[in-house]
Amino acid sequence: MAFVLMITDPVFYLLATMAVILIGLSKGGFGGALSLLGVPMVALIIPPVQAAAIFLPILVVMDVAALITYRGLRDSKTVKLMLPAAIIGITIGWLLASYVTESEIRIVVGALSLLFAAQWFFGGREARPPQPQRPGMARLWAAVSGFTSFMTHAGGPPFQMYALPLKLEKRLYAGFSVIYFAVVNAVKLIPYFALGQFSTANLMTSAVLVPLAPLATLTGAWLVKRVDQTLFYRVSYSVLLPVGLKLIYDGLTH
Repeated sequence: MAFVLMITDPVFYLLATMAVILIGLSKGGFGGALSLLGVPMVALIIPPVQAAAIFLPILVVMDVAALITYRGLRDSKTVKLMLPAAIIGITIGWLLASYVTESEIRIVVGALSLLFAAQWFFGGREARPPQPQRPGMARLWAAVSGFTSFMTHAGGPPFQMYALPLKLEKRLYAGFSVIYFAVVNAVKLIPYFALGQFSTANLMTSAVLVPLAPLATLTGAWLVKRVDQTLFYRVSYSVLLPVGLKLIYDGLTH
């Protein structure tokens, strides 16, 4: 019998460590769409589906730390609007999982990376009044968020397309997003297990990276209160550009 061993490539662990730190900071409320960097960075070394499977247990640990940190802070109305649609999106992703190739996933994740970077650099930053609740749009973006979250843990951009214009108070927004993605990630455990993504090798690799998860998340929550994010945003979103281009190139040429 052949045994599949955990990943030992040091380049993988260098990128994965950076990804865990960036995602953890985002989970803690610092850095917005930094979580979008996780799977694309690691997908430069291993298949995107495997990268997503390795990161899901780590995300769940981060969610627990974030829920404790932001307990009592939530926007219940928006949570109730978006979560059922997000679960539908996850289900659609599960049903389509066997029909989507790794090359297609690389292209989608790369395109999302470029789209969100472009949105940051070229628009969406001007002052606008808070938008009212729009149930139809909330459900649409939540379904898209659930789908992309299932495929590559890239549910942040569609979620933010709806949630950011609401202009909730900073910590209330962070608490709301923590609850939303904690439920989304918990639900994803079921189809990932059913699809056989939690192999011994993947879980062993996750276990090596897990200790960083709560520390990075709590650091993100600490930074929310103390650090100006402008420069950090610019550097972080700049990283999305080469990562997105590389993933699209790999998707088109493999």
